[in-house]
Amino acid sequence: MVTMFSRQGRKLQRYNDNGHRLVVGCIPYRIKMDKPIEEVEILVITSQKGHGMMFPKGGWEVDETMEEAACREVMEEAGVQGDVECMLGRWGYKSKRHDIFHEAFMFALNVTEELVQWPEMVSRNRKWVAIEEARQGCQPEWMKEALETLVLLLSITGKC
Repeated sequence: MVTMFSRQGRKLQRYNDNGHRLVVGCIPYRIKMDKPIEEVEILVITSQKGHGMMFPKGGWEVDETMEEAACREVMEEAGVQGDVECMLGRWGYKSKRHDIFHEAFMFALNVTEELVQWPEMVSRNRKWVAIEEARQGCQPEWMKEALETLVLLLSITGKC
C-alpha cells in the first residue's frame, strides 16, 4: 500500500561528518521492449515550484537504508515504483534554497509500476523523455553526471 503523504521535517535526517545533509535519489528509467539503447526513456520531474527538470531525490533518514530512502523519494515525488539497481555515484552540491551543502547518492531505478496518484502529484509534474532531452533539460550538473553514468552502463551491459 502506498501512503499519500510525504515525510516532512528534518528530525530524522542523516548528516555526514562535515555536517552536510545526506540525500539519496534515483534516475527512473524504462526500456522499450525490442529496442536499442536509444529507446531508453528517463522519467524527469519538475521542482516543487515547477521550474526545470530534475530527478527525484531527498533526505536519507535514520530509520531506512539508502535503497529504502531512494524508493520512498521516487514514489513520493514521481509516483513510480521499481527495482533499485546500481549506485551511480556520490556528489557534493550546494542547496539552491539554503546556504548549505548536501552529499548525494544516486541510484538507477528500473520502473515497474507507474502510480495514478502519489503524494506530490499536486506540486510536481512528471514526464517520460528520451535520453537526449533529459541531458538538455536537467539543470544540476551533478545530476547530468549521474545520467551519463547510467547511459554508459546501459550501453555497455544493457542493464545497470
